[in-house]
Amino acid sequence: MTYHILPSILSADLTCLGDEVESVMNAGADFIHFDVMDNHYVPNLTFGPAFCEAFLKRFPKLPIDVHLMVEPVDALIEAFAKAGAKRISIHPDATIHLDRSLKLIKDLGCEAGLVLNPATPIDVLTWCAHKLDFILIMTVNPGFGGQKMITEIIDKIPQIHKLYPQLDLCVDGGVTIDNIATLARAGANQFVAGAAVFKSKNYKETIDAMRKQLANIKEN
Repeated sequence: MTYHILPSILSADLTCLGDEVESVMNAGADFIHFDVMDNHYVPNLTFGPAFCEAFLKRFPKLPIDVHLMVEPVDALIEAFAKAGAKRISIHPDATIHLDRSLKLIKDLGCEAGLVLNPATPIDVLTWCAHKLDFILIMTVNPGFGGQKMITEIIDKIPQIHKLYPQLDLCVDGGVTIDNIATLARAGANQFVAGAAVFKSKNYKETIDAMRKQLANIKEN
């Protein structure tokens, strides 16, 4: 099993984002996670595609994972793909034609992900799993960083893993050193960690501690 850690810049020091991105990548992050919010689909407003483009000018090989919490979504799929995003995930209820939106992501050369909010049933995956590279499972309600994990949602992970073992499962919301192993045992292999990384005193020590917890799973 290959595990990936994706620090979310939503929890970074916004006054020096470029330096924060450089520090966390040097600390061993696998992707930079962009939480894109429109103050419509969710009650918050964050980053546009210009941020993505600016980061890639400074760090040309930066792997950027974009989570679109916007409605409608297609125009921003295209904008972030052109800005250089490697992966783009969308919510099923943020588009009228989900199949078409997922195809757009793939046609633009990005990996496609579907986001499941805490109360979203997993049967939404039935007719679109063949278009996906990964599933993003929200363990908090989207819109704000630093929230406490809704632990009841962990039971959703093994259900999805059993049905779609070929897909990467990414967990977003309240991921910490203390619970990352539990999430991995449930079937997740990718972890969005915002506050746990960026609010820590040492990014490398925190990411290393997470990887140590994951390594123990491999050994057991």
